[in-house]
Amino acid sequence: MKKLRVGVVGCGKISGIYFKNIPQFAALELAACADLNKERAEAAAKEHKIPRVLSPEALVADPGIDVVLNLTVPQGHAPVNTQAIENGKHVFVEKPFALNVAEGQKVLDLAKQKGVLVGCAPDTVLGAGYQTVRREIEAGSIGRPVSGTAFMTCHGHESWHPDPEFYYLKGGGPMLDMGPYYLTALVMNLGPVRRVSAETSLAFGERTITSQPKAGKKMPVEVSTHLTGTLLFDSGAVVTVITSFDVWAAHLPRIELHGTLGSLSCPDPNSFGGKIELHGPNKDGWKEVASQKRFGENSRGIGLADLAQAVQEGRAPRASGELALHVLEVMLAFDKSTREGKHIPIGSRVEKPAPRGDDAIESTLP
Repeated sequence: MKKLRVGVVGCGKISGIYFKNIPQFAALELAACADLNKERAEAAAKEHKIPRVLSPEALVADPGIDVVLNLTVPQGHAPVNTQAIENGKHVFVEKPFALNVAEGQKVLDLAKQKGVLVGCAPDTVLGAGYQTVRREIEAGSIGRPVSGTAFMTCHGHESWHPDPEFYYLKGGGPMLDMGPYYLTALVMNLGPVRRVSAETSLAFGERTITSQPKAGKKMPVEVSTHLTGTLLFDSGAVVTVITSFDVWAAHLPRIELHGTLGSLSCPDPNSFGGKIELHGPNKDGWKEVASQKRFGENSRGIGLADLAQAVQEGRAPRASGELALHVLEVMLAFDKSTREGKHIPIGSRVEKPAPRGDDAIESTLP
């Protein structure tokens, strides 16, 4: 298989797992990295044996790069994607896809014009856990899905992340940071969302960093930090969603889906594996479901590898920009529903991506 040469822009905390995994995919070659902090890029290159360190501007224009992996902060997602696409590169970007639907749509329109592919995290939905959930749903294990719940609650990232400020600026918050994992998993299994009804709030206008190296620094909060709402899917399923940075502790499940014949307890969508349990119409309790065997550990990069194979196979990537744009529109509708006091219809539509077979992605990862 021909390898696509990957250039990584952004060498922050999430980059390490990508640097580790990229060489293990048959369709990828780690060719260069870049960061606004050149010392950070040089340290990453030394640790992971990356051949070249470039400036971000040079990397997106370099003829030796086929696909740009964009790991910048959310404010840089659409601008870096645009620069890369203008230079004829395919792109795969960390979530969220953009800060608003209009700039995300411009990225997709430009990619279509230039004849390149666009993918977006999360690719956790391609892991063993949610591919097994997809298998059970499509096998009719719970009948027709009619309802569900999705809960992501914590007390924010300032206690562990070395640079947590961007999580509380426009483009951050619990919905745009963690919501993509949950909503992508839901859309992957239930199809597109028709409308959103929600309420949101902001508990603290300022937060204090307690992690190193910035412990004690005050941070302004620009985004809603508790969002709760209801999604109505085209399929008719209704799902309650909560994402929050204002909860100290909870005993809530991650995702549960309920159908006409049973219920499915699903794993953390921010992971690639996890326990899946099925409860049928009989009163015989929850039974663990046998999971797919491949890509159950941290397999970040699988979406990028799928995109690289999609380039060669002439198809759309499974973790596509179109899927990410639909999820972005749904996430932004939570605040819009609160501001306008009404249901928010979702204009975009997206097909559920094809399931991933065990042999669909060539990799040495388990």
